[in-house]
Amino acid sequence: MTLSEILANEDLRQHEFPVARNSIFLAHAGVCPLPRRVAEAVRSYASQCTQGDQESLLPAHQLQKSRELAARLLGASRDEIAFVGPTSLALSFVASGLRFKKHENILIYHDDYPSNVYPWLALAERRVEVRFLNIRELGRIRPVDVIGQVDEQTRLVALASCHFVAGYRIDLRAIGNLLRERNILFCVDGIQTLGAFPTSAQHIDFLAADAHKWLLGPCAAGILYVRKSLQERLQPTVYGWNNVRCPNYVAQEEIAFRPDAQRYEAGSYNLLGLVGLNAALELLLEIGIDNIAAELLRKRAWLVPALQAKGYTVLHADAPPENASGIVTLYSPDTDLPALHERLEAKQIMTSLRTDRSGQRYIRLSPHFYNTDAELHRVLDLL
Repeated sequence: MTLSEILANEDLRQHEFPVARNSIFLAHAGVCPLPRRVAEAVRSYASQCTQGDQESLLPAHQLQKSRELAARLLGASRDEIAFVGPTSLALSFVASGLRFKKHENILIYHDDYPSNVYPWLALAERRVEVRFLNIRELGRIRPVDVIGQVDEQTRLVALASCHFVAGYRIDLRAIGNLLRERNILFCVDGIQTLGAFPTSAQHIDFLAADAHKWLLGPCAAGILYVRKSLQERLQPTVYGWNNVRCPNYVAQEEIAFRPDAQRYEAGSYNLLGLVGLNAALELLLEIGIDNIAAELLRKRAWLVPALQAKGYTVLHADAPPENASGIVTLYSPDTDLPALHERLEAKQIMTSLRTDRSGQRYIRLSPHFYNTDAELHRVLDLL
């Protein structure tokens, strides 16, 4: 199945994405609806699980295949992939598993999604200096902004690959290379790009992304990437039968972790979620991430000026393609945005209502590749 086939064949589109039958879903930067094949994979496995041991009923190769698919998406190796669930948990594993010396500092962006703020703020209790990145516009983080605010005591920078409100994608390659030259670790919350835009692990050290946004998978079926060379340095902070050696389920006198990223998987897997994630990864790779990214940018290229023509301000409307994303966020001082959001929802148009630190309200549109131009024109008509 190709992207062009989905967009040209309405019956096929609605079959593969049942949400399109009754609504226009433009909130993939929030929590996505499941594609048919993802739901069917979960349903089929759940049905099998009524007949016996849930673990033994999962094909033996399934988890390794899922690791390979996730690694392919990131340009990594499968021994660098762990399945630990939500983005918040994965980022907390990174923050709590590193060892910092007194008065070393880390650099974060205070207006990132809280999942990528609170785990780092908590390090202040360990006398790590937590610094806030200072930038002029919401979400617009440039390499020069980052490098200009680190110093010899900076040990880690934690940023999102794309801002969840502003929709500005950062240059992972440029920032990652500059940080690596200075021996500074780079941790990325990749949930707003993974599944929508190429998100390479080549220039970063850690990445976390749950499946329930652009990956089109179930909640709490996320990916944690840890660079192989750093797995001895990032200590697991949870312990269980799955990540510590225990032959025949007999606890040993010494703790010996698994030799790869599975050392962060302490206990039983979210098997239903991972079955769904596997199906979602297969779907995305079948369509092609480059194709998806090109389609999202194509939609944005005409949608932004159309919104501006109606009097709306669009955040980062001037962002070049390398920094633009599938998130189109708008506001108007003369519009009651919460009321507008409710009216759209009453028309079965699903968007997101968001607020920044100043209290400014926004409506966020985040279509995925299967949304059609006709659907977006319908939204414009109602706006």
